[in-house]
Amino acid sequence: MKHVQANRSHRFRPTRRLLSCALTGCLALGAVPLASAQSTSATLRGQVSGAGEGATVTVTNTSTGLSRAARVGADGSYIVGGLPPGPYKVDVVADGAATSKELTLQVGQTATLNLEGAASAAVTPGGQAKDLDAVKVTAPPVIAETKTSEVATYVSQAQIQALPQASRNFLAFADTVPGMIFEQSSDGSARLRSGAQSSTGTNVFIDGVGQKNYVLPGGVSGQDSSSGNPFPQLAIGEYKVITSNYKAEYDQVSSAAVTALTKSGTNAFEGHFFRDYTTGDWRAPTYAESQPGQEKVDSSEEQYGASFGGPIVRDKLFFFATYEAKRIDRPRTVRVGDSAFDPADLTPELADYLGPATVPFKQDNYFGKLTWQANENNLVELSAKIRDESELTNVGDGPNVYSYGSDKTNDSKRFDLRWQFSNENWLNDLHLTREDDAWSPRPIGAGPGYEIRNNRVNNTDGEAILNLGGGPDYQDKRQKGNGLQNDLTFFGWEGHTLKGGVKYKDVEVGSLQRNPANPQYRVDYYENLAEGRTTLADFVPYRVSFQSSLPGRSDEAVTSKNKQFGIYLQDDWQVTDKLELNLGVRYDYEKTPAYQDFVTPAGLVTALRGWSNIANTDYDINDYISTGSNRKADKNNWAPRFGFSYDLAGDQRHVIFGGAGRSFDRNLFDYLALEQLSTSFAPYTYNFDTAAHPCTVGQDTCLAWDPSYFDPARLDALAAANPNLGSEVTLLNNHLKTPYSDQFSIGMRNIVDLGGVAWNTSVAIAHVRSYDGLLFTGGNRYPDGSFHGDGAQWANYAGNEPIPGYGNLILVDNGIDTKLNQLLLSADKPYSEESPWGVTIAYTFSDAKENRLSSADTGEHYLFDLPNLDGQPFLRSAGVPRQRLVVTGMTGFWGINLSSKLTLATPEPLAAVDCRAGTGDCRFASYTPDHTLGFKQLDLALEKVFDTGTDIKMRIRGDVFNVFNWKNFTQYNTDYTSALLGTRNGTETQWPPRMFKLSFGLDW
Repeated sequence: MKHVQANRSHRFRPTRRLLSCALTGCLALGAVPLASAQSTSATLRGQVSGAGEGATVTVTNTSTGLSRAARVGADGSYIVGGLPPGPYKVDVVADGAATSKELTLQVGQTATLNLEGAASAAVTPGGQAKDLDAVKVTAPPVIAETKTSEVATYVSQAQIQALPQASRNFLAFADTVPGMIFEQSSDGSARLRSGAQSSTGTNVFIDGVGQKNYVLPGGVSGQDSSSGNPFPQLAIGEYKVITSNYKAEYDQVSSAAVTALTKSGTNAFEGHFFRDYTTGDWRAPTYAESQPGQEKVDSSEEQYGASFGGPIVRDKLFFFATYEAKRIDRPRTVRVGDSAFDPADLTPELADYLGPATVPFKQDNYFGKLTWQANENNLVELSAKIRDESELTNVGDGPNVYSYGSDKTNDSKRFDLRWQFSNENWLNDLHLTREDDAWSPRPIGAGPGYEIRNNRVNNTDGEAILNLGGGPDYQDKRQKGNGLQNDLTFFGWEGHTLKGGVKYKDVEVGSLQRNPANPQYRVDYYENLAEGRTTLADFVPYRVSFQSSLPGRSDEAVTSKNKQFGIYLQDDWQVTDKLELNLGVRYDYEKTPAYQDFVTPAGLVTALRGWSNIANTDYDINDYISTGSNRKADKNNWAPRFGFSYDLAGDQRHVIFGGAGRSFDRNLFDYLALEQLSTSFAPYTYNFDTAAHPCTVGQDTCLAWDPSYFDPARLDALAAANPNLGSEVTLLNNHLKTPYSDQFSIGMRNIVDLGGVAWNTSVAIAHVRSYDGLLFTGGNRYPDGSFHGDGAQWANYAGNEPIPGYGNLILVDNGIDTKLNQLLLSADKPYSEESPWGVTIAYTFSDAKENRLSSADTGEHYLFDLPNLDGQPFLRSAGVPRQRLVVTGMTGFWGINLSSKLTLATPEPLAAVDCRAGTGDCRFASYTPDHTLGFKQLDLALEKVFDTGTDIKMRIRGDVFNVFNWKNFTQYNTDYTSALLGTRNGTETQWPPRMFKLSFGLDW
């Protein structure tokens, strides 16, 4: 299609010579196998004055005894890599004299520490020195990383431990970073997103290993529509959030990258236990519960867990293990789905379904790690994460009654064997990984499902009143496989740190969905009352939708044994003591046999090529017919990346930084599998001839009603008699591309002294363009080849001009793009034992636009109003507020810790319908509610630590969330022709209402 090809103009196309140079250049770094790994290790570098060539810098971890050494070069420079983040003592030995300093290194940090060969000193956050004899260093200070070209911010262990938190999802703290949003919906599900893109564009790296979800949205494995936590919080040490301009080592990400470090055992035995609890009596009613005739629903939330770590062999072998559990009973309210319908009109039988409901959630999270420091050159780690989760979903806060819900399991197993080998000039970081993730909702009950509708509002489809009986949701989405990744970092070239590698993964992905799993019968409520039918058993439906396996087709999941390959080269070049350049390029390739080897069924090909409606239309159907050999994987995924930083005075206190780069994500297999699923499990819709919904019996899909149609076997017989009639067909373009983003940034970091207190500040401007998101459009055309009526909605499209002998046609192409301009401001006064208070301020101004609007972060990819997005204007992105401010504070005194978090945001734009040009001329649009603030929430936490006189400390803590019980509404009327435009439409608000949580903990 023309609009698909037009997107390709953004691509960077390397020459064969460049490709050869990149590959041979990487492989020339050493004989060790190379691969890609997002290393969490820190690097320490700097200058040693007063010491000649041959002096030695030794860096020793004061918790584990790990030691690394480097020689000082002729120019006085040194560099030590592969350092696990933590507290360190740095010793310089020259001519028999010794100098020592202490500091703390953060995850993935490249810290600059200039040393002197004489006086002993300790470093302060401001970069100044104090005599060790005069200062007792109880917690070595952190050196702020000001010289990185990334748009990045750290989340410290102090913040994770102290700030108010309801979910124990460690990603919740990421929204203290400018540009980030952590959202918790009314159903309790949480997601992390950045900029104009959905959460699918993010990736989280745990100990350098990506946790990407290859099948489902959400970015992180297991985070699609889940109230659970991706990882035990007790196991997280700290993490860094990079919103743009990440280096070439980061892959499978087009939005934000989070790189986190897990805890390890040390030479000291340490343990922690916690339990927190809240109940319905400790929270305010939700807005839905406070409505007339409603009541407060019983609810509770309990979280508990423990961790323990220490030495097996001192200075050599350590262990760490943790377990965290979450138990939730969340309130729901079953109410009529049509706001125009009066619940008083319901029959007593149906009215009994209205009211409160409680849905349970259960999660168990395990993590264990063994660390072996064989010697100063070898570090081996073996870690495992196991997550078991079950949840009842799709109940209440709308028309779905309890029996209509889904019982969903969400399990994950991840294993990582890591070996770091280092010497004076290079570091090799090897990972062997195993992953096994599964997401599987099932209907709670079996049997017919009833969609009770109010057809007085819309005679074609009606509006939902209640959904009951057997639910429709049956899915099984999985990814399972092995991976190898390995960084090789070379420090031996003066002024350069070279890093390169190759990544390989062999992962089987799978997708199965039988929707609807139970036949769904649509009932015109008022028609049945008019006919004297008042009970569910007597109701006569006017339509049935069901799914049945096509003859000769497999009824198993669509699976694909995918192969992923990536290669990159990164040069961090310290040109002078003030200027650093970050030059990188990476290449990624993925083979998806389920897409590439698919063969369009012969009968469907014949029907499509003989369909005169599309003979002369705006697309060529041959672009979507696959022979099994005419599809190739996208091999043009070259991603150059450039960054720089300039230290104005050479003291790390005022640094200008910026960069530009390209980053590729991936096409979700859940979307790619729909082509095979639609030609294996066909959805069928049959109409029944009723007084209010007449049709001609015997023509097309019209039947005379008979109660025997409640029998699934009778429906399967209908499908078997004419297996393709009415079946919806999804076809993928034969030349699908990989979605990607182009990122540009410029900014300045400063360390400023205010009243003798050092603050870290940053201001940055970022521009991000994303391309090639998958778009699903209607392929049906009228006999003259034209698209359906101008701006007509899906209801008009669905019943018109299907594929001869089949049903509707859906085409899948690249086409969804976004634009983002952001101003990112931050200020941070770090918490430390010497200065026991901390503040973070994060402000974001976003000008976010997209050419296909969707509801907030749903990642909507269907478009049936238009044939494609050619020439469509970019509208304000749904779900992205224009301005957002997050302020946190924490302080400690007399064993009491107090913390707070304030979040304010302007209203988020909403996906809307604009029909003001006249009937039949509707377009999707962006509507922003006219309020000063769209979201506001203040959380507080107070903790008292009791010294028991032993090695055990006891903690009592209370958290209050949404202190002022502000209502953050999520539903508004967005019809531009309505007098109710902008008014609230529904009772859903973001969770939580004002709520108190009590916690108890032990540390030893």
